[in-house]
Amino acid sequence: MGPPVHPEADALILFGASGDLARKKLLPALYELTRHGRLGLPVIGVANTDWFNHDFAERAREAVVEYLGDPDRIDTEALDDLSERLSFVSGDYADPSTWRQLAAATENTKLAVAFLAVPPDLVDAVVKGLDAIYLAGRARVVVEKPFGRDLASAKELNHTLHRYLDESQLFRIDHFLGKEPVQNLMVFRFANSLLEAVWNRNHVESVTVTMAESFGLEGRGAFYDGVGCIRDVVQNHLLQMVALLTMEPPASKNQHALLDEKVKVFRAMRPLDPADVVRGQVEGYRTEPGVAPDSDTETFAAMKLEIDSWRWSGVPFYIRAGKSLARTVTEAVVEFKQPPRMLFSEEDHVPDPCRLRFRMKPDDSITLSMQSKVPGLELVSQSVDMTVDHDDALSNSGGEGGHVPDAYERLIGDAIVGDHRLFTRQDGVEETWRVIDPILRDMEPTKLYRAGSWGPDEARRFVPKGCGDV
Repeated sequence: MGPPVHPEADALILFGASGDLARKKLLPALYELTRHGRLGLPVIGVANTDWFNHDFAERAREAVVEYLGDPDRIDTEALDDLSERLSFVSGDYADPSTWRQLAAATENTKLAVAFLAVPPDLVDAVVKGLDAIYLAGRARVVVEKPFGRDLASAKELNHTLHRYLDESQLFRIDHFLGKEPVQNLMVFRFANSLLEAVWNRNHVESVTVTMAESFGLEGRGAFYDGVGCIRDVVQNHLLQMVALLTMEPPASKNQHALLDEKVKVFRAMRPLDPADVVRGQVEGYRTEPGVAPDSDTETFAAMKLEIDSWRWSGVPFYIRAGKSLARTVTEAVVEFKQPPRMLFSEEDHVPDPCRLRFRMKPDDSITLSMQSKVPGLELVSQSVDMTVDHDDALSNSGGEGGHVPDAYERLIGDAIVGDHRLFTRQDGVEETWRVIDPILRDMEPTKLYRAGSWGPDEARRFVPKGCGDV
């Protein structure tokens, strides 16, 4: 599907330009966009930091060096080009003079992209300020997650945004959707028609989605303790992955056709039953800086999800995610039903079912596990893996001279040209919160687990045999 044709923005306003997100992700993304000829517009940084234009340019250079890991790898022409496009507005979002400066800086702007890299409690002030200088009506506004803490707060945030902005102007960013392996999952599904015949409840036994991290909080205790695993990655990243695995093919190339199909899946999801959820907390979590000494915030969650659609009714979807686990891995495993008779098995050996594994981290690969004859006289089967490593397979044809865009590079570029397909929409956000809401209101206490394990023992009932130690 080619990108939709929309007017291209002629300015990018980066609110929160002095923050960690800008340094770690956004400024490197702007450098890559510049290096590949996709950033032909001025970039205006805004923050309550005592900076001038040259300070912002220096921060950009530092961010690019940190991103590349070696100053000698910098494309100096691209970095100089980016630096010339940068300007900075210093001031508090509640101060009218800040907005007068921004109005002057965007006097000739016809269509701006305003990226809100700010905490949720500042979103109202920013969109209100944009409206006060008559920029809200000619802007695309990129809003970072979290989109609320539950269904009620998500609706409240949407109400706040819609006081000043139309839904078509909003680009709710979940960077997970901009990752190359996530795009590969969707292409693999819909570009290979042989899957369609078996991609349903008649042939699929279960689906297991895992997002495991071997590391802990990494100094983010104060943030994480107010969020937890379910709000941090399940409600957004992992439900989005389930939607990509289960949605119907989009009816057209129209950018809303893809979003429509994902929303249909969310609407078909049953609200989660607290009895089908296990929350875990890694030992030692309460001693982390910024964490309350009596915290019951989960660092691990496992659950069973059901989708009441014609295609998927009766198929269990198992989701698990957590920190300080045995490995860092993100993947989805589709397990197919066993044959009606085990013709090529022995009494002490039942062959594994066929599985299709989409792995997104640490490598981007697809593995089909099937049964093949064991060499010898006996007619006995064993599992054989057929794996395609995406990076290796496409290393000689990797588009854009082998460059694979980072998630933020891709998504900022999409916002500039007005492509909504990899962003989330209001109805989708509210539907995912509807699914999650019951377990937020009725939480069982967390179960302790050891760092380096696969979570609490109680969670094993949500992981089919063969999908456990990934």
